[in-house]
Amino acid sequence: MSRFLNHKYAGLTAYTPGEQPRDRQYIKLNTNESPYPPSPAVLSALEEADVAALRLYSDPEGTSLREKLAGLYGVESGQVFLSNGSDDILNFAFMAFGSDGAVFPSLTYSFYPVFANLHGVPYETVPLREDFSVDAAILAGQGKLTVLANPNAPTGVALSLEQVESVVAADPNHVVVVDEAYVDFGAQSAVTLLEKYDNLLVVMTFSKSRSMAGARLGFALGSRDLIQDLEKLKYATNPYNVNRLTLKLGEAAVDSNEYFRENARRIMATRSETAQRLRDLGFSMPDSQANFLFLTHPGLDGEVLYQKCKSRGILIRHFSDPAIAGYNRVTIGTETEMAAFVQEAEEILREEGL
Repeated sequence: MSRFLNHKYAGLTAYTPGEQPRDRQYIKLNTNESPYPPSPAVLSALEEADVAALRLYSDPEGTSLREKLAGLYGVESGQVFLSNGSDDILNFAFMAFGSDGAVFPSLTYSFYPVFANLHGVPYETVPLREDFSVDAAILAGQGKLTVLANPNAPTGVALSLEQVESVVAADPNHVVVVDEAYVDFGAQSAVTLLEKYDNLLVVMTFSKSRSMAGARLGFALGSRDLIQDLEKLKYATNPYNVNRLTLKLGEAAVDSNEYFRENARRIMATRSETAQRLRDLGFSMPDSQANFLFLTHPGLDGEVLYQKCKSRGILIRHFSDPAIAGYNRVTIGTETEMAAFVQEAEEILREEGL
């Protein structure tokens, strides 16, 4: 840290992304990426002229992509906001709507407290139930910006649409952000509530079900007024926030929606089969509606499982938080990758005498 850093950021604890080692070839089950490539339409979308056009700025409105997303989700184009990954939207949300503070579950996406601290937004957390579900009744009506990942991370547990609506309806004078990064893997989207609630902002990403984590493309759906608030902040910071190539690839991805839906169904089937095989080995985990499992074993330390898997060429995600140190989050890969993980987990248990 230099002596020039603004003192208010000196104690900031930054977000820790999943490791991306280059020392060997790994089966990567640690960052919730899709195991499948983007659609053929995405892979063939770019032409030489598109690359040549990089000398020009991108459309700051992302007009064509916004219109396609509006059509897909049944909203108006003025209700769509595009961003450089969904994290940008979450950052703006804390900046724009956190004047009365924020509230979110105690165990959730670890970027939320980072954004809150970055913008000086005081926040409170609501403990999860014993089964790792969010207590909607406690979360609702807090009189603050409310941020809810649904399905939640790193647990994969989702609230029903009725429970989500109860949170949104309980506090009409504050924004409720529903972070739906994993919604395509079995949960109900809150998009259908947008007609009823002008305080609802639904945040989505191309990184998970649409297999475009490296493209850095996210979007939000909400009332025109909320979208205009986000636009104001975008134009005050980085108006050309989505590059030309990503915009075009995003359009091709929206046009290929059924391809990604089928991949999501395939991941869900692999998740179910893997969960059952792991339970047969003595692991336990909440029922996930995301593209990962949050698992533990009564006789096996979470750090030990992580380290032994890594030594065998399989990356999973371990968290240092003492409350969940016994758990690991395991992304759902291909059928072959998950079979390899289960096989190694069984061998590790045998080595540990379990």
